Amino acid sequence: MLLLAAILLLALAAVFSGDPRVDARIKKASRAPERNGWIQVHLEGSPSDIGFQHGYLLSAEIQDAVTAISTELKHDDNKDWDFYRKTARDVFWPHVEQQYRDELTGIADGLKARSVKLDVWDVVALNAWLELPYYDKWYDHVKPGVKSTADHCSAFVATGSYTKDGRVVIGHNNWTTYSSGERWNIIFDISPSAGNRMIMDGMPGLIHSGDDFGLNSAGIIITETTISEFNSFDANGIPEFVRARKAMQYSNSIDDFARIMREGNTGGYANNWLVADRKNNEAASLELGLKNTPLLRTKDGFFVGSNFPADPKLIKEETSFDVNDAGKSENARHKRWLQLMQEYKGKIDVAAGQKFLADHYDAFEGKTDPSERTLCGHIELSPRGMPTWQKPYAPCGAVQSKVTDAGGAERMSLTAALGHACGINYKAADHLAQHPEYAWYKPILHDMDARPWTSFMAK
Repeated sequence: MLLLAAILLLALAAVFSGDPRVDARIKKASRAPERNGWIQVHLEGSPSDIGFQHGYLLSAEIQDAVTAISTELKHDDNKDWDFYRKTARDVFWPHVEQQYRDELTGIADGLKARSVKLDVWDVVALNAWLELPYYDKWYDHVKPGVKSTADHCSAFVATGSYTKDGRVVIGHNNWTTYSSGERWNIIFDISPSAGNRMIMDGMPGLIHSGDDFGLNSAGIIITETTISEFNSFDANGIPEFVRARKAMQYSNSIDDFARIMREGNTGGYANNWLVADRKNNEAASLELGLKNTPLLRTKDGFFVGSNFPADPKLIKEETSFDVNDAGKSENARHKRWLQLMQEYKGKIDVAAGQKFLADHYDAFEGKTDPSERTLCGHIELSPRGMPTWQKPYAPCGAVQSKVTDAGGAERMSLTAALGHACGINYKAADHLAQHPEYAWYKPILHDMDARPWTSFMAK
């Protein structure tokens, strides 16, 4: 750890002694030493400056992320990275507003300054990675229900009589492949020249969180879970990654958030967004389909997410989801969330939220058994897998978790745990030896150790 810090300091010293234009762009930025697997970076200034700082400080991590994501996409969709670079240029870029074009170009400039051979189309493709499967279905003319996009994550937001102090508490764990998930380890502290200051988790190279857990200085706290078996997409809208970042940066209220996310909505990376306003302890759920975007809100209650669609019209018109299959991961986790909300009513705080995200109770089977049906997901242990996107025993599941409350948000802080919050370590070599059908992962799949909960605060 000390050696890594020393190398980083030498690299920064080298840049300060060089191009004065580089000096000006990097001087307000910083990269903290790794803590329990997390890397916190502070980015500040204009969009292009923030982008340059991002690309420069995380150059090695961005290059590694592109390698991992391009390998996964090639295997899953049989399309090479050049296809996605072209999609980034021709489909997504025309709908990216100038401030985010400047930031994405800045990331590419920062990478170039570190001699990383990636350009702006690589950066845009990486940012669009999570909505690319929705575009793929549209591009391939896939009929609804034939090829389902991935579903990710478990989350909750509670307030009023459900929480210990009557104020909002919100938490989320990210479900994805372990190859991408163990790389989802950046804490971004961003102070832009326009809009609100933000602190959020994310992957290197992304201008948005990706799993979308974050908070801003106006008191808005945001997370989401994807809507399973969603079928709609509009290639002429604003990319989800642009709207998600803009909402994190410019929302001063729940109404602001809903307006920004709805404007230019593509249906890509369709999510049930859980939002809280710490100023008035209001919680909301924005179920963002393409044709249907219902917004529900409360000052005394809760909303939960585990990839299940909830609105009857949205279910019927935009998904192939079976709400009556109690054994589905999404429905079993939904049932478990409802149990926990009632069991902990009046007692929900950050510690309880951390416990929820480590939960191994299978509400369908009625027993403790880590699998794809538990809030702390373990597809690698399950003979069932998740039929909508992964096969049995795939190296996938919950990869990291975050929780904060109104008091934490006032301090611009959150707690986060990398790896399974339950404490189970994932060992890649052992898993691949038992399941050689996943040998293609070997070049990009690393161990994913469970790390302790750690607090982060905007500097």
